[in-house]
Amino acid sequence: MLDLKQFEVWFVTGSQHLYGEETLRKVDEHSKIIADFLNNSPKIPVKVVFKPVVKTPDEILNICRAANITHNCVGIITWMHTFSPAKMWIRGLNALQVPILHLHTQFNRDIPFSEIDMDFMNLNQSAHGDREFGHILSKMRLNRKVVVGHWQTESVLEKINSWVRVAIGKYKMQTMKIARFGDNMRYVAVTDGDKVSAEMKFGFEVNTYAVGDLVKVINQFSENEIDKLIQAYEDTYELMPSLSKNGEHRSALVEAARIELGLKAFLEDGGFSAYTNTFEDLHGMRQLPGIGSQRMMAAGYGYGGEGDWKTSAMVHVLKVMASGMPGGNSFMEDYTYHFHPTDSMVLGSHMLEICPSIAQGAVKCEVHPLGIGGKEDPVRLVFNASAGPALNVSLVDLGNRFRLIVNEVEAVEVTESFPKLPTARAIWKPQPSMEIGLQAWILAGGAHHTVYSQNLTTEYIEDLAEMLEVELVVIDKNTSIKSLKSELKLNEVYYR
Repeated sequence: MLDLKQFEVWFVTGSQHLYGEETLRKVDEHSKIIADFLNNSPKIPVKVVFKPVVKTPDEILNICRAANITHNCVGIITWMHTFSPAKMWIRGLNALQVPILHLHTQFNRDIPFSEIDMDFMNLNQSAHGDREFGHILSKMRLNRKVVVGHWQTESVLEKINSWVRVAIGKYKMQTMKIARFGDNMRYVAVTDGDKVSAEMKFGFEVNTYAVGDLVKVINQFSENEIDKLIQAYEDTYELMPSLSKNGEHRSALVEAARIELGLKAFLEDGGFSAYTNTFEDLHGMRQLPGIGSQRMMAAGYGYGGEGDWKTSAMVHVLKVMASGMPGGNSFMEDYTYHFHPTDSMVLGSHMLEICPSIAQGAVKCEVHPLGIGGKEDPVRLVFNASAGPALNVSLVDLGNRFRLIVNEVEAVEVTESFPKLPTARAIWKPQPSMEIGLQAWILAGGAHHTVYSQNLTTEYIEDLAEMLEVELVVIDKNTSIKSLKSELKLNEVYYR
């Protein structure tokens, strides 16, 4: 699990010299109380760092520049305790490169009706000070998160929590490296894309590495290291009898463990956060990585099958954003449909690579023929995903821009046994209905690969799209095909 306390956001309060030293001292005092409260709140997963009140254009510019270059500063929270003339902020905001949250709050929750005087009014001017600040952000066309309410309320804390998690996701995206073992699956459109444009837009780099180089690393591990990992398998999962110590398929488990060790070493040594592979390029490998890819995802790595580097990147980013939250995030694929007249559903699965972080109940370790790739039977984890609200998230390359697509779904309990389907699986109902949800996804150009998230809401993806300045299409209970078609047409005009 990623320790989010290694990251920080700065709490920056605006004012001006007009009010005198006594008022500015109280502004500083109140701001520190709020920053300390946020920093100590269990709802906020990062360090919230108090910064002294800024009162001049130079102070604002300096603090924005400092935020840009401070390691692990992922964003700033701004608040105007008094009236802070917004022209003072222009140079600083032009220089700012980290995300910004505008907290529209005030120090006191209630109006002290029997005691309020002009001294109180001169100090507590957030109601119109924040409007001045909001105006310049809008005029400068700067994306930001606006959170309204008293700083101690649960709803405000939850919105700040979601924003800081997304800011960390953007921060990681700007520095992550993705390894592609082989190319994408031949002739497939949606898994391909412009990797140069992606690096320009998002910051992550995508490069290809020879499968043979990975195989060299895979083959370097000793029997002792392999046995230690196999013991972890035995302690964690229900192994089918043929994978036991004297079972007929024990050698497959040994090879699977060797592959996982090699994947882990290669990615750690290269500083990679995500990777892809394809069953069409397994040169020197005896089986397609199954349990290895599943466990690498469970450890926080991004993964995309068939060379799908965009989904691999998003798996890692969403895992980072959701670090420490109940539930999981996984590479996923809409595999087949249940078109029952009154109970339509989608079966989500993949050949092998679904992350056990989304599992409910027993996780079994099994080996079965794959029927694709021409290699030995691979070892994989087999389980059912838990029920509850979830998201399917897709990042696609439209040529002139990238588009994020979200479909809210409701996962249902898996009650069938699937005796002949040895894969991990989830079953869900798309919002707003099977027909509209699937039609909307196809009209939006969504991929067949997604990130399946049990713990993030659409608001997280909305914030991410705004931070990245990319198009977002949301398919939820309010979606209609007529309105979606109009939205897509308007987006074509806006993004050109």
